[in-house]
Amino acid sequence: MHNYDNILQAIRDEKKLLAVLIDPDKVILDMIPLIMSRINASITTHIFVGGSTDANNKTENVVKAIKAETKLPVVLFPGDYSHVTKEADALLFLSLISGRNSEYLIEQQVQSIPRLRNIDLEIIPTGYILIDGGVETAVQRVSNTKPMSQNNADLIINTALAGEYSGKKLIYLEAGSGAVETVATSIIRKVKNSLSIPLIVGGGIRTKDQLAGAYDAGADLIVVGTAFEKNLSFFDLLKK
Repeated sequence: MHNYDNILQAIRDEKKLLAVLIDPDKVILDMIPLIMSRINASITTHIFVGGSTDANNKTENVVKAIKAETKLPVVLFPGDYSHVTKEADALLFLSLISGRNSEYLIEQQVQSIPRLRNIDLEIIPTGYILIDGGVETAVQRVSNTKPMSQNNADLIINTALAGEYSGKKLIYLEAGSGAVETVATSIIRKVKNSLSIPLIVGGGIRTKDQLAGAYDAGADLIVVGTAFEKNLSFFDLLKK
């Protein structure tokens, strides 16, 4: 069964999913066995690999190191077409639908095609919506786009639905790495109630209560990153 089918099955089974985002720019390769031992003992269901930049071209080596330590699916979350590697299990084919910069709406995707046509990688079309999390994020700087205000729920909902109607298989609400404010549960609930495709939520989630709140509001898959980057004991809260 493909990774996307597994996500759909989990939703039918009322099982909530958790992804840990590992940023190649921030992780030390020698630390991956320790990190993965913590992740494998937790309720994590997916590993996302990626970030806004990959200055040292580490993505492929990071994916290989992770795959050597876990049987969890490894999904690419690329900030640039050059971050694509055949070593992963799947790719979130991201389109930054909250912005109007054509570079991240379609141009990066076009540039990725010569690479993607020649590798066996599950491609999952994903509408990526950057939500204001209270700080300027790397995504905002790199993409030269503004996040959407959490005070404008209707615009966020309409953007998410525009993504679904244009063929996206996932919608990803992202407050950004290091966000001081998570995506509000009221926003998550309204977006989820409007969609018929799975909803991913990430950015600023650092506590078990925040995790539970996002799940209760309707998030199908939650992504954590900064929480574990700053404190590996975060996984002690998430043991199986």
